[in-house]
Amino acid sequence: MKILIVGSGGREHAIAYYLNRSRIKPQLYAARGNAGMTFVRRLDIDETDISGLLTFAQKEKMDLTIVGPELPLSMGIVNVFRENNLCIFGPTKEAAIIETSKEYAKEIMKKYHISTASYQTVSTYDEARKILDKNNYPIVLKYDGLAAGKGVVVATNKKESDEFLKDVFIDKKFGTGNMIIEEFLSGSEFSLMAFVNGRKVYPMAVAQDHKRAYDGNRGPNTGGMGAYSPVPFINENDIRYAVDAIMKPTAEALCKEGRPFTGILYGGLIKTAAGIKVIEFNARFGDPETEVVLPRLKNDLLQVIIDVMAGKDINLDWYNDIVVGVVMAAVGYPGGYSRGADIENIPKQDVFHMGTALKDGKIINSGGRTLIAIGRGMTFSLAREKAYKKASMVKGQLFYRHDIGYQALETKNTEVNK
Repeated sequence: MKILIVGSGGREHAIAYYLNRSRIKPQLYAARGNAGMTFVRRLDIDETDISGLLTFAQKEKMDLTIVGPELPLSMGIVNVFRENNLCIFGPTKEAAIIETSKEYAKEIMKKYHISTASYQTVSTYDEARKILDKNNYPIVLKYDGLAAGKGVVVATNKKESDEFLKDVFIDKKFGTGNMIIEEFLSGSEFSLMAFVNGRKVYPMAVAQDHKRAYDGNRGPNTGGMGAYSPVPFINENDIRYAVDAIMKPTAEALCKEGRPFTGILYGGLIKTAAGIKVIEFNARFGDPETEVVLPRLKNDLLQVIIDVMAGKDINLDWYNDIVVGVVMAAVGYPGGYSRGADIENIPKQDVFHMGTALKDGKIINSGGRTLIAIGRGMTFSLAREKAYKKASMVKGQLFYRHDIGYQALETKNTEVNK
């Protein structure tokens, strides 16, 4: 079986790694992949080159294509492949709007009574400023479109909100689009991904991401500086509610709206004093959540994807151990940072590459988030110890947070059975 993986980050490296362990023994290809994917045939085709990807898939007779990043989904890669009778795992452009437009996602949640923060949509700087002047801080500001995890700010004062308004409406840092002004929700955030085919929803193990760049949840938002799974303060009742009141109704809503979803539906959720609510939806595997969730999956990942696409009912089974992932990023990320710096002494096991390339036989950084070190064990302290030991071995112009999973460590440092 020949499989094309679209993308080059840690998410795609993890997907490829677990596909490679399948009993089906697939031949794996990646566009473009990264320096860590040594067991995959890497292609010099950009993830946004839909025509190039289509031509390769047709010529080489790919049996399945799996899309990792959001950008090709937003460009309609699934639509194009399906129109050419190629098997591809991911939502259509119409269904991926649940991620590509925060405004649309909010409208869907309001229409179908899916719990989320109250909000207003604005299209100009002046309109936003008038609304903000009438509200208290903190308040959440979101660019409507895709922004690689950086188009959101929790503004705690007028200066911070003004800076974000300038980014959105004056400098157009993220492109041309509206902005969402949203109620700030207080509580414990967690990520819940699910395999989806239409109205069928199969939830994965939950994880928690760490978005801020620096220790203590300080600094700017990033694509994610680390994650862990499971989440000890999210219990079975919480998960059941999230699936029944959020994930399944959202899949149902997309069907009713004529946008049936197939692929991975990602719920960025928060447990508040008033119950569990939606922060955001994504239309693909999360990153770095994928790197800590897939190691806990007992099932054959490839067989799961095949069965989901075929409309078969599946039962997901999970290991009881804890997985912690620590992201190593280029100095300066998520702001200005240099590419092309050598990275040395990377452990061969339990490290996924997020932004690396080969140059003259050496591994260099090709992105802000560069590597993620994985540790697993039956306690959070052991899992964290293993992850940080691997991270400390790497030599390069990189930095990482030192408190990934620390909240879970304080909550529960005993064996996790669920």
